[in-house]
Amino acid sequence: MSEGRPESRGLRKMATAAASSASEPEVEPQAGPAAEEEEDEAKAANVERKELSRAVAAEAAKTKEPGWDLQQEGVSESDGDEEDAMASSAESSPGEDEWEYDEEEEKNQLEIERLEEQLSINGYDYNCHVELIRLLRLEGELNKVRMARQKMSELFPLTEELWLEWLHDEISMAMDGLDREHVYELFERAVKDYICPNIWLEYGQYSVGGIGQKGGLEKVRSVFERALSSVGLHMTKGLAIWEAYREFESAIMEAARPIAAFLSPSDWEQTFDSQLEKVHSLFRRQLAIPLYEMEATFAEYEEWSEDPIPEPVLQSYQKALEQLEKYKPYEEALLQAEAPRLAEYQAYIDFEMKIGDPARIQLIFERALVENCLVPDLWIRYSRYLDRQLKVKDLVLSVHSRAVRNCPWTVALWSRYLLAMERHGVDHQIISATFENALSAGFIQATDYVEIWQVYLDYLRRRVDFRQDSSKELEELRAMFTRALEYLQQEVEERFNESGDPSCMIMQSWARVEARLCNNMQKARELWDSIMTRGNAKYANMWLEYYNLERAHGDTQHCRKALHRAVQCTSDYPEHVCEVLLTMERTEGTLEDWDVAIQKTETRLARVNEQRMKAAEKEAALVQQEEERAEQRKKVRAEKKALKKKKKTHGAGKHKADEEDEREWGEVEEEEEEEQPSKRRRVENSLASGVASAMEEEADSSGKCVTIDVAPPSKQKEKAASLKLDMPKVAHDSSKDSVTVFVSNLPYSMDEPEVKLRPLFEVCGEVVQIRPVFSNRGDFRGYCYVEFKEEKSAQQALELDRKTVEGRPMFVSPCVDKSKNPDFKVFRYSTTLEKHKLFISGLPFSCTKEELEDICKAHGTVKDLRLVTNRAGKPKGLAYVEYENESQASQAVMKMDGMTIKENVIKVAISNPPQRKVPEKPEVRTAPGAPMVPRQMYGARGKGRTQLSLLPRALQRHTAAPQAENGPAVGPTVASSVATEAPKMSNADFAKLLLRK
Repeated sequence: MSEGRPESRGLRKMATAAASSASEPEVEPQAGPAAEEEEDEAKAANVERKELSRAVAAEAAKTKEPGWDLQQEGVSESDGDEEDAMASSAESSPGEDEWEYDEEEEKNQLEIERLEEQLSINGYDYNCHVELIRLLRLEGELNKVRMARQKMSELFPLTEELWLEWLHDEISMAMDGLDREHVYELFERAVKDYICPNIWLEYGQYSVGGIGQKGGLEKVRSVFERALSSVGLHMTKGLAIWEAYREFESAIMEAARPIAAFLSPSDWEQTFDSQLEKVHSLFRRQLAIPLYEMEATFAEYEEWSEDPIPEPVLQSYQKALEQLEKYKPYEEALLQAEAPRLAEYQAYIDFEMKIGDPARIQLIFERALVENCLVPDLWIRYSRYLDRQLKVKDLVLSVHSRAVRNCPWTVALWSRYLLAMERHGVDHQIISATFENALSAGFIQATDYVEIWQVYLDYLRRRVDFRQDSSKELEELRAMFTRALEYLQQEVEERFNESGDPSCMIMQSWARVEARLCNNMQKARELWDSIMTRGNAKYANMWLEYYNLERAHGDTQHCRKALHRAVQCTSDYPEHVCEVLLTMERTEGTLEDWDVAIQKTETRLARVNEQRMKAAEKEAALVQQEEERAEQRKKVRAEKKALKKKKKTHGAGKHKADEEDEREWGEVEEEEEEEQPSKRRRVENSLASGVASAMEEEADSSGKCVTIDVAPPSKQKEKAASLKLDMPKVAHDSSKDSVTVFVSNLPYSMDEPEVKLRPLFEVCGEVVQIRPVFSNRGDFRGYCYVEFKEEKSAQQALELDRKTVEGRPMFVSPCVDKSKNPDFKVFRYSTTLEKHKLFISGLPFSCTKEELEDICKAHGTVKDLRLVTNRAGKPKGLAYVEYENESQASQAVMKMDGMTIKENVIKVAISNPPQRKVPEKPEVRTAPGAPMVPRQMYGARGKGRTQLSLLPRALQRHTAAPQAENGPAVGPTVASSVATEAPKMSNADFAKLLLRK
């Protein structure tokens, strides 16, 4: 009954194919009697290309048709011979097809040369390796394909697809036992990169083809047993390994029947029973593991077994079924999700960690890493579990090695690898070689190099026996400290424009080693002098660290000298340094020492207070100047408004002049609005008070100039009222916020916004209503509400954010009532460090997205590229480029930083935006004797040209500044800029003041 199973048929086919391929005669090139040596070499190379091309064709046919057999292969070979004959007959008269083939081949050769040159410059370009292998394989360059694959496998772990392609090519070319051993070695390398059930299955089936060789049977069983240990617990793909192994043992058992006549009954019975027990054992082992379709396996076992199934086997089977039900939700979540399914794998890992089965935990980590091999945090979590729980040397070091091969740009993985090697007693030469590889891995930040150097130096320190005055290990440690400082100063600083160690942490570590472990305070003092000369003398904590070192391992004289220097040099916290000096002299010093300390500290603190006073006065003067400029601008505007109203009251004879004046004033206002968009445009239903409504009406009346016929005041009011009644107020239902988006920054000149925007948003789903917002005079105000029928349509509409509409970027955001959620902010881009994304500045304004993308593609796969524009849609010379992984981004920084584009030198760095600071209540850092002067408070975007105080001048009161703490009152110049807090007024009071004629 097992003969009809697909696995047994596949094994038999594979064995037959292997035997036929081994017996197939080798094709030798025929050379004419007058052939030259160059022609012989060309023909030999042509034979190799044909063999590889046939292998590629055979692999493609196997992929398309699983029922590939020898008959089809024979047809393929005959077709190939006919093609060779046709090609040889057409050598003297090349046709159109041959010319096209030559052109394509020449094009491929040029591309191969370009890729090889690019890899000679940057060997870590993953995509370049893959493309080169593909082209060489098409051209049939066997030796070059092998070399390219070998080089890539040394730098990167290969994916399952790349390994299977390589293995199929080598299997098709294997002719003898030596070639088979080479294929075995490739399989061993392939199963170490990732846990792939398909590669293990291919390995087991290929080993069956060598069963006739010496030790072939033991080799097959060894491969299958290792495959079960590696992926036998895989709930969805482990079943194929179990069945293939079981079918192989069943085939061996059936093959033993014909030899019964050649053995004694006892020997044959012993041989048959032994093989029968192997099959029984495989069934029982498989049924004890929760796997998909295990019910079918149990039914097959019942049908195959002649004896009743033992009770222990039934109990194990029932237990496995119960476990399967617990695992099914996680497996189904993986099946339903799309790759890379990181969140689903993380949940699965958490579940396995709670259960605590080491084999299953290891398997789920390996499954997750197949699809998330470029996620450093996943490697860190996996290696941490192995370091703390399993602690198996070979397994731990293997995972650490694979981690740094997958994510070489992550310094944390290299650091953990070095510590694991030291923990498991790896030879010093190997650890040193690993450290050198880490230095050439291409870290993204300068601080990463400091971290890896610190880890390695700590390792070297732990090797030293400090009980000896001098040793080889100590000399190596000192030499490495020297090399680390030179490396950071030369290599790292040249690349990042900084050493990555501004606080000189490595030099501090060296000084502590010399002082505490080597009793060499002279060397420690020299190192601290060097630290202070590198810009650290102004920091109090650096001096206090040196002081503590002198207190522990030096003498009082050097402690006093260090503190005296600290008092003179420290600029951040001089009071603290002075306090430490006085405390030391109070405890240990003489009267003379105390007097000197008092004199120095008082002199220093007086100078510091004087400097702070001058800084505060300067800042107050700047604030006053800004306020005076604001007052001046307000006066100019008030005069212009008064002049405007005065001209409007003249007779009808001056109507034309009034129109020209009004138009000129309106153009000035519109230019100001275009330069910095007004923040007074708000949605009517979100206005929280009557004063805001009054301000809105006044802004509308002055912001845009409209020619109005001269009429009595009563008629003007009636006309304004009629215009106001003609434009109904846009109502908004807050209960529909979930299906509504808010669209802003639209052009004011847009005619019929609803008609133009509807086709744009109907792509996302059915649009119920578009509600544009107009002013009281009927002018479109640049924003609207778009209401959908379904919530998912509104979510999809958010993807239209920043889409260009009539030359301006359209802003699309969720509809949120800010009066109820004042802290709600919409910012679609990350504000944290993104190691796979670049920030480019200094771009020419004429640079397009396509031009920049062509430049960036040369260094990796570009997933997204965004040119930063202002609200008017004009470029700001900035861009963000997102690569596929951190390695490509790191290489792009090295190659593109400082590049010239259209005579502009650009700057390229890893995207790490500064933290967005929440506006706080302004205050000035005060010190004893310094005046208490408040700063000018600006908006979130800083000081704007048109950002004026809305407080009426009638409410502004100027008083003298309060008396400073422990000091005299501030002079009248400073006092004039200080205002007392205005009395609280209601919204109605503000409205009356603003609307007062």
